[in-house]
Amino acid sequence: MAKTPTFSLRHWLQNRFLRGLIRLLLWLPYRWRVPLCGWVMSRVIAPIAGYRRRVRENLALVLPDLAPEEVERIVRAVPDNVGRTVIEIYSGPEFIAKAAAQPLTGDGVAALEDAHATGRPVILVTGHFGNYDASRAALIARGYRVGALYMPMANRYFNEHYVRAISGIGTPLFPRGRAGLADMVRHLRSGGMLGMLVDQYMRHGEELTFFGRPALTALSAADLALKYDALLVPTYAVRRKDGLSFEIIVEPPIPHGSPEAMTQGLNDSLEALVRKHVEQWFWIHRRWKPASNERRPS
Repeated sequence: MAKTPTFSLRHWLQNRFLRGLIRLLLWLPYRWRVPLCGWVMSRVIAPIAGYRRRVRENLALVLPDLAPEEVERIVRAVPDNVGRTVIEIYSGPEFIAKAAAQPLTGDGVAALEDAHATGRPVILVTGHFGNYDASRAALIARGYRVGALYMPMANRYFNEHYVRAISGIGTPLFPRGRAGLADMVRHLRSGGMLGMLVDQYMRHGEELTFFGRPALTALSAADLALKYDALLVPTYAVRRKDGLSFEIIVEPPIPHGSPEAMTQGLNDSLEALVRKHVEQWFWIHRRWKPASNERRPS
């Protein structure tokens, strides 16, 4: 018998506020709502939610030599990008049209096109960078069969309509865990592509490195690529200076090898891009935690 979810007043209130804000913003033209949501997230929500403090802490940990004025710029810019990303995802057709209009760039485009033509499965790996759903939207608009693996949010009230929003960009979607496993495997075996984000702290992950620091990282993307003979392809959407459009980058596939080496390759790929566009990664995440206290029993 399914367990009834426990009511959380805090989560309910958070959802009501955010949902109300999104509804108001959706009344505005796209070119106004996106920067406005970024401004609200950066100047109103981030200080209250503690995002600015977390960005500073993460930067002090892995980029301690940044000038104070550069740190303050990033502290403001990171939540701005997060806010833009949220409202873009809720903007449905307007966001899809913006992403679909961008050309595919990078040395991995030919390999991706060949996999699409031959029906070879592909694991598309990105991070919480730029707008992580723009590359998925751009590929789906070109006829690629791209599914996505997602982590259900702790706030189940917000999660319900967020999943509807990302479903509007494209389906199928597969929740992490047993619930979505069988459908995800069928999708891959049929030659589909699967989008994944692998840049969050995973308590049962492998201790690899990210920005030179230990970072517990899931090996699942590499494991799937090896098991189903799929290409493992890093893909990104870099936000352009206009704040509304993107550069869609498809990097060459990560060579098959050990899951650890392949996943470290993914970490290194994302790190290289973040170093070029520091303000576009979601530094609000707790990516680094004391690994020695979180390891599984051997």
